[in-house]
Amino acid sequence: MSPSKSIVRSQIKALLEAGHAPGGEVLVKGWVRTRRDAKGVSFLEINDGSCLANLQGVIDEGSEAFSRLKELSTGAAVSVSGLLVASQGGGQKWELLVNSLELVGPSGPDYPLQKKRHTDEYLREIAHLRPRTNKYGAIVRLRSQCAWAVHDFFRSRGFFYVHTPIITGSDAEGAGELFRVTTHAPESLGRTEDDFFGKPAALTVSGQLEAELLALALDRVYTFGPTFRAENSNTARHAAEFWMIEPEAAFFNLQDDMNLAEEMIKFLVSQALEHSRQDLELFDRFVEKGLLARLENLIESPYVRLSYAEAVDLLAKSGTEFEFKPFFGADLASEHEKFLCDRFGGPVIVHDYPSSIKPFYMRLSDDRKTVAAMDILVPKAGELVGGSQREERLDVLLSRMTELGMDSEAYRWYLDTRRWGGTPHAGFGLGFERFLMMLTGINNIRDVVPFPRTPKNLEF
Repeated sequence: MSPSKSIVRSQIKALLEAGHAPGGEVLVKGWVRTRRDAKGVSFLEINDGSCLANLQGVIDEGSEAFSRLKELSTGAAVSVSGLLVASQGGGQKWELLVNSLELVGPSGPDYPLQKKRHTDEYLREIAHLRPRTNKYGAIVRLRSQCAWAVHDFFRSRGFFYVHTPIITGSDAEGAGELFRVTTHAPESLGRTEDDFFGKPAALTVSGQLEAELLALALDRVYTFGPTFRAENSNTARHAAEFWMIEPEAAFFNLQDDMNLAEEMIKFLVSQALEHSRQDLELFDRFVEKGLLARLENLIESPYVRLSYAEAVDLLAKSGTEFEFKPFFGADLASEHEKFLCDRFGGPVIVHDYPSSIKPFYMRLSDDRKTVAAMDILVPKAGELVGGSQREERLDVLLSRMTELGMDSEAYRWYLDTRRWGGTPHAGFGLGFERFLMMLTGINNIRDVVPFPRTPKNLEF
């Protein structure tokens, strides 16, 4: 039965944040988190996913709804209506005096999410249900909030949102860790001339190269979408499918690039603190004590900047026994990243890496040994951002490609942008899941993705 003269809202968040209880009846639809019976009254905790908090429904023994309570158990979907009034008990501002209850979807006693703490490992096995828990519901809401903030950030700074290909014929980083795309049967693999595209195709590892082409026509662009890497790495920081934020701007240099990346991280964190604080408080209580203070520090403090050579020298002279010995020409390992963040008490931007460990498209420095590249290292997540000023000089770019044994003809389209109207430009990539790990204190990338794709794991 629909409430008469009602204010109908299904979002519990809007009701709980109301400045005053609205008149008339309120209709709420959601799932039963718990049911607690007392003498002459029953209390339902109802949640619709709109926020962390539940709405308490109070059902008196004499009401029509009370007779239907025997049908309810944890996890059931319900539609309830009643008066929203100031709560008589502690823990909530408002409660619902229920006068009508409809069981929309029953739930049995074998419901896997009873009221108790569940391990992350167990919840990964039932990833189709874990968004109903407090922790994973909060993660999904945070993903949504931060995704909106990404678009707000770039739109306000004159960047155009562009869509780059998911199926690509180029390997942006030359790493070779690609998921091949083919219509051939397994026994025919290896033949490409009669395949769908007539040439090797793969799922993209980055939209950067295409974003460069668009930036050299539109000045400032960004892409935000899924990327894929067939890296057989079963670590807590790697997934086969992940989302990347990749801005590209013409007439930018490395300093501009570092400034933009630092500004973006601070903006995203500040937006999360402003709009999703209740969810972040959950992680502060149960995942990482002091999380909110760490996030505030991310916003308020300038990020330390030091060259790769300075970073390696600092590591080598630290007196710390690292598993991987730091030396000039070696990439920074996770233990090195952690040391640097701990040493400076926050994010660190390392720049001017050796050319020998970076891709062909990064601008070669005057010393001919380093490139104008930068990484932003952050507590909890390690490397969060990787970016560079791109090589705009055609002769230098061709020389680098020859040095690396690359087929320049396969990148003719890329080289054309240097032949005709090329400009200095720069950009970076920020791993969205890595950002969420930093934001929440969660240590495993599988727990910030609703349905993670990792080696030997392709559920749902």
